[in-house]
Amino acid sequence: MLVRIAHLATRHPRTILLAAVLLAVLCGVFGAAATSHMKTGGFTSDDAESTQVSRLIADNFGGAEPNLILLVSADAGADSPAAQAAGARLVDTLRARVDVIGVQSYWSVPPPLSTALRSKDGKSALVLGYITGEETAAQQVAGDIAKQVTGTADGVTVDQGGLSSVYNEVNEQITHDLAVAEGVAIPLTFIVLVLVFGSLVAALLPLAVGIFAILTTLAILRTLTVFTDVSIFALNMTTALGLALAIDYSLFIVSRYREELANGLDVEAAVVRAVQTAGRTVLYSALTVALSVAALGVFNLYFLKSFAYAGVAVVVAAAAASIVILPALLMVLGPKVNAADLRKPLGRLLGRPPRAEVAVEQTFWYRLVSRVMRHAAPVAIAIIVLLLAIGSPFLSMKFGYPDDRVLNANAGATSRDVGDALRNDFTANAATNTTIVLDGYQGSAVTLGDYAAALSKVDGVAGVLSGVGAYSGGLKVSAGPPPMSNNTGAFLTVATTVDPFTQAGKTQVAQLRAVPSPGPALFGGAAATNVDALDALSARIPLAGALIALATFVVLFLFTGSVLLPLKALALNTLSLTAAFGAMVWIFQEGHLSGVLGSSATGYLVPTMPILMFCLAFGMSMDYEVFLLSRIREEWLATGRTAADNTRAVAIGVARTGRIFTAAAVLMAIVMAAMVTSKVSFIQMLGLGLTLTVLTDATLIRGLLAPALMRLMGTANWWAPAPLARLHAKIGLHEESAVPGVDEPVLTGRP
Repeated sequence: MLVRIAHLATRHPRTILLAAVLLAVLCGVFGAAATSHMKTGGFTSDDAESTQVSRLIADNFGGAEPNLILLVSADAGADSPAAQAAGARLVDTLRARVDVIGVQSYWSVPPPLSTALRSKDGKSALVLGYITGEETAAQQVAGDIAKQVTGTADGVTVDQGGLSSVYNEVNEQITHDLAVAEGVAIPLTFIVLVLVFGSLVAALLPLAVGIFAILTTLAILRTLTVFTDVSIFALNMTTALGLALAIDYSLFIVSRYREELANGLDVEAAVVRAVQTAGRTVLYSALTVALSVAALGVFNLYFLKSFAYAGVAVVVAAAAASIVILPALLMVLGPKVNAADLRKPLGRLLGRPPRAEVAVEQTFWYRLVSRVMRHAAPVAIAIIVLLLAIGSPFLSMKFGYPDDRVLNANAGATSRDVGDALRNDFTANAATNTTIVLDGYQGSAVTLGDYAAALSKVDGVAGVLSGVGAYSGGLKVSAGPPPMSNNTGAFLTVATTVDPFTQAGKTQVAQLRAVPSPGPALFGGAAATNVDALDALSARIPLAGALIALATFVVLFLFTGSVLLPLKALALNTLSLTAAFGAMVWIFQEGHLSGVLGSSATGYLVPTMPILMFCLAFGMSMDYEVFLLSRIREEWLATGRTAADNTRAVAIGVARTGRIFTAAAVLMAIVMAAMVTSKVSFIQMLGLGLTLTVLTDATLIRGLLAPALMRLMGTANWWAPAPLARLHAKIGLHEESAVPGVDEPVLTGRP
């Protein structure tokens, strides 16, 4: 197949390039509107109990679970005439809108209920409301309201918060951050490519393929929004992944093409050979990355599902561009791919002699790997101990639902400022109340009051509001608003003093659920949403992990014919990711670099990020594993396959690929590290985590630990039980003429 593709590219290169340019332009135009059709939620399942509660509250009780919070602050106090007038205007403004219901404020509810809506110092008070409609529309409404009502006038300042406002500001921040990240990544990537290739022309090729992949990625995402919900966070990751993989894949192919030209092949033969060898590696790599990312589809959250859909599409786009468009470019350029070599004039300027070609045995990588393999056992033990030590904080990893604190404190987001005020200045956080719905309840008021009183005795509960009264510490302190009970049932609001996303919040929800209820009780609100989200994720993690492991094992078996090499790859990837997760806990959960990054340590991590990181990094790590094994296997098949041949094949394989896969890792790290410039903390975590994983994998893992282990395993590296060896001989994906003039032997059940 690859040979046919290569011949197609060499016979019709200009037609392919013209079609690619037209496709890129169309994709760019169509994909430009992708952002406006994407969403910022998707962290909970549509069939979760907390989601059901939100729908019931919106439909049956006038939206009494606020997703819009206005913070009104005045130095003269919340009871000053100016603050009262501002509060009244805000209530009137919100009630005049058809898309906002359930409006109430400190100035419109009777005491003592109103005291919960005033700050402890008396200088600030709240206006609450519920924006109707699905989440994307609600976010847009929140943005419109913010422009209309926020600001300072007559000594009174109005700031806007609440879930809809948080998501609206996150949406805007993500869009801005994406432009900044690409503005940083693309120039730096070009500089590194010039340093790697020397030739200005050769350096432009991977970048051109990467830009093509970005444009097609945007079009793919825009297309997906027509059929399903797509998270806007997928925009950052898929454009970064598309650029990184396109550069990686084209780097492999261009390097092999230049190598074959240097070996004396003509242009057409060099293109065919590059696609046949490096192209095969690209296909296997793309398959492993796509399968790893596809595992995200098992989770019942559209936040993760959107990464699965878009990720698979992006990998396909990057791989297709690399094995179809890039060969056509190489065919048109021919030997000119080495034109504009900047190393020679730069060397003359610096007074350095021209770089001489040396035998592979004299290269840095060959000497390094040979030295490593002479001390294989101590090197392997030292690296494993180091990575386990770095990963040790992973044992204390905690998870929690994202709130306004995902926006960095220096992001200038008013929803973050309001969130901080609610946590620090009020006796209870109006944004994190627990809501309990007794759907269809028509029982007595006395029974409902007893239930509310019992709930108010739970540790950390500041008070319980019900249709029959407000309760605190088991005692009724005031009458309750009648709208909390009607012919559809009743609901109660539990004000809490604990962070709903911590272990204390989970414990409190469990204690509230344990209180005997007068009818079937459904729990919603921040703490219940957090529990539902974590339960939904934990239920699917084993399946996702098993699918990734199985897919990786099968692909690498088909690639190598070995049983032990796939197992080794799985173990090394897991070790690398453990170290990265440990670093993420230390940095983001414990907050050791929060001052540098501008993030806020909450004591937990957003749970979807480690899952996303695991699936993406696992696939990306296999990128280098496949590339390395491809050249090692190529050398191994040309030998007598003794233990000494295994050692030499490893050394030569790393020597021929080490410079390329470390350069690819640096390029991918630049693209991923650009996400650290984001002012959304879990995007920072994803970018930094993937950067550390890629760099660790390309240096400590592939450059040192993998060769050491392959030396210790000897010829067993290539072993498979006889039945599997025969199966591989029949269905394994073989490279035509793996080594010129040498037919690939059939593997047996013996090493």
